[in-house]
Amino acid sequence: MKLFPRLWCDAARAAWRESFALGGRDVARWFPGHMAKGLKRMQSSLKLVDCIIEVHDARIPLSGRNPLFQETLGLKPHLLVLNKMDLADLKEQQKIIHHLEGEGLKNVIFTNCVKDENVKQIIPTVTELIGSSYRYHRGENVEYCIMVIGVPNVGKSSLINSLRRQHLRKGKATRVGGEPGVTRAVMSRIQVCERPLMFLLDTPGVLAPQIQSVETGLKLALCGSVLDHLVGEETLADYLLYTLNRHQLLGYVQHYGLGGACDDITSVLKRVAVRLRKTQRVKVLTGTGDVTVIQPDYSAAARDFLRAFRSGVLGRVMLDRDVL
Repeated sequence: MKLFPRLWCDAARAAWRESFALGGRDVARWFPGHMAKGLKRMQSSLKLVDCIIEVHDARIPLSGRNPLFQETLGLKPHLLVLNKMDLADLKEQQKIIHHLEGEGLKNVIFTNCVKDENVKQIIPTVTELIGSSYRYHRGENVEYCIMVIGVPNVGKSSLINSLRRQHLRKGKATRVGGEPGVTRAVMSRIQVCERPLMFLLDTPGVLAPQIQSVETGLKLALCGSVLDHLVGEETLADYLLYTLNRHQLLGYVQHYGLGGACDDITSVLKRVAVRLRKTQRVKVLTGTGDVTVIQPDYSAAARDFLRAFRSGVLGRVMLDRDVL
């Protein structure tokens, strides 16, 4: 049976603006710290760089990329790596590539850095890009230096570690994490290949100081590029439920043992909390005094719902289907 989700967007946009304070103090407080400094350090390191690899989430291939990268980092050869392909519904992969080509991005590789899928294509592609471009004052250097950029939590450090496994048979060189902000500064050069001799610069994830739209911000947050508390876990879970229902991706029904699809986030989170035994004691003031009641822990249920989505348990998804 097809589910036609409620008209969620107007209410959610209002909640998003209130909780995330788009362009307001919450985002402004987060951006100017390590992000602004990171962008300046990237700029100052450009003279050492032969090519730029931009890593982005394959679930949002057409939205959420930082436009400041193109403005700030100049005309260096550019490769776009769309990572986490194992979590993305890529039935319309050719349409995505065609769309990106229309934006001037002719070099695109889809990867899964956890399992090293398609990672072997990167070094030959980068080598070819550098070989067909003018290296300016770096023409005499025998080694290549590549800068890895992207918004937070898209797998930049995972890509570097994957390249080292593939070409050097060595383990981790950079720390990885499941939330934004693990890499805090432009690091020293990390060798990823012997022939050709190639080094990569890992950089902190940098969001644009102004996210272009409410929908884009929510997509970034769903993919973990924005800290959950800036949006609100229950607001984000509401957008996730709306998205899954809209695209008829009803794996959450089976995963949580629900009776059927539902478009009411409060009802879904209540049933998730009960199933997971996530409850909390709350004091309620009554005419006869305080009474302690047991209520579903909606925040804990929302966190589990988001975690299940981000790990791929609820199925593959293409969040940019509306753009396509």
